[in-house]
Amino acid sequence: MSSKQSFMKRRAEILDGNRIAAEIKREVKDAVTRLAETSDVQPCLVAIRVGDDPASSVYVRNKVRVSQELGLKSEHLALLDETTTEELLATIEVLNGREDVDGILVQLPLPAHVDERRVLERVNPGKDVDGFHPVNIGRLILNQPTLLPCTPAGIIELLKRSNIPLSGARACVVGRSHIVGRPVVQLLLQEDATVTVCHSRTSDLASVTSQADILVVAIGRTAHIRGEHIKPGATVVDVGMNKITDEEEARELFGEAAERRINQIRERGYTLVGDVHPSEAESVAGRLTPVPGGVGPLTVAMLMRNTLQAALMRRGIEEVSSER
Repeated sequence: MSSKQSFMKRRAEILDGNRIAAEIKREVKDAVTRLAETSDVQPCLVAIRVGDDPASSVYVRNKVRVSQELGLKSEHLALLDETTTEELLATIEVLNGREDVDGILVQLPLPAHVDERRVLERVNPGKDVDGFHPVNIGRLILNQPTLLPCTPAGIIELLKRSNIPLSGARACVVGRSHIVGRPVVQLLLQEDATVTVCHSRTSDLASVTSQADILVVAIGRTAHIRGEHIKPGATVVDVGMNKITDEEEARELFGEAAERRINQIRERGYTLVGDVHPSEAESVAGRLTPVPGGVGPLTVAMLMRNTLQAALMRRGIEEVSSER
């Protein structure tokens, strides 16, 4: 019996992103409480949303709600869809100058007529809690203290807190976006992993990905990574978030777990699936993040931690003492 056949007889361990995100949020809440007691400082996050995109509205409301639960001060600026680039830049400049504001979050996507690059680059790097500013990306590459992009940082936390060895591991990242793929490559390198990058132009993708102990997939293609792409026993981190609406497709993707997904399609019109084929991956991988409930919750948790870190860095506070 081959090693791959032996792994086909069991199911992958599911890495619970919700549990680890809850741990991080508890740590942030405790630190925010101590900071208020020792320095009378309450970190403040301001979220900016332009237009009425329903998904963006939900994301911003969720971030504001979580920040309030953790003791952070939060503000939500909902700007009209016709807001111009110059008007948005002026709003950001005001927030850059406010001493009580520690984090500025510009919810993406922005309307097509707004220059996203100019907007993101106008945010003060010290308040850039998304970690997208070129200054922060440069510091990341140089392994200098900075505000890290939330999803890549969350992936590293997930791996570390799940006791998955990184030093010396063969890691493969499928996807080269500036938001996930490229930053997570840098963070894995800093953990002494040996990293290979694949993308839409990679030839014979499976021959590369099937050598990886850790496979991070952020390519934006529904169930693109199949069982043949995965090394038996590997850890698979699925960053994708795609909607499917067809019941037969759900049956093919989810196998024995399809009925719950089909019910979701019937109730709300869709169910979510990542960039990894769920039932095939579960039969081959050793560990696997679910969609939803894997990487997504960690992104929000790391945003809260970045806001706390920004408040500390701006005030020259290295850490918050745990002494009461």
